[in-house]
Amino acid sequence: MDVRAEINYPTATVEQVFALVTDPHFRRAVCEATHALAYDVDVDKRLDGTASVTVRRTMPAEVPDFVKKFVGETLDVVQTEEWGVPNDLGQRQADLAVRVKGQPVKMTGTLLTQVVGDGARTSIRGDLTVSMPFVGKKIEPEIAKGVLAAVAAEQRTADRWLGDSA
Repeated sequence: MDVRAEINYPTATVEQVFALVTDPHFRRAVCEATHALAYDVDVDKRLDGTASVTVRRTMPAEVPDFVKKFVGETLDVVQTEEWGVPNDLGQRQADLAVRVKGQPVKMTGTLLTQVVGDGARTSIRGDLTVSMPFVGKKIEPEIAKGVLAAVAAEQRTADRWLGDSA
């Protein structure tokens, strides 16, 4: 299932967004905003300007009962981002992988942060799959709702965070 979303940073540069998304304190604030029951954040900023971000969180399974039968009461989600150096246009891109431990659920895609007007925007593009015969395609939209809710929580957190930093 194709999943697309955007996070807007109307007053930030691409490099300020990169600094934000590679800030462990910001990532923890996002975990709290998503109501994670438990979480762990690991950020590795490298000397060459690249970075690796791994966020592990245990989330309540806020899905219909028919989906809970398959996934249980909680979901252990692992999100990894491999950020590259800025390209010739000043954009930053990351390879994105989201998986649910112990479940046949994964999303792979990209994050692209680019200049938009006086600010920046991160475009999220992913392919979400639930590899379960007969029911996988029915579960995918429910999991996608959770992904989009997490994106919305990150947008709200970034708005507050950048507002506090200004």
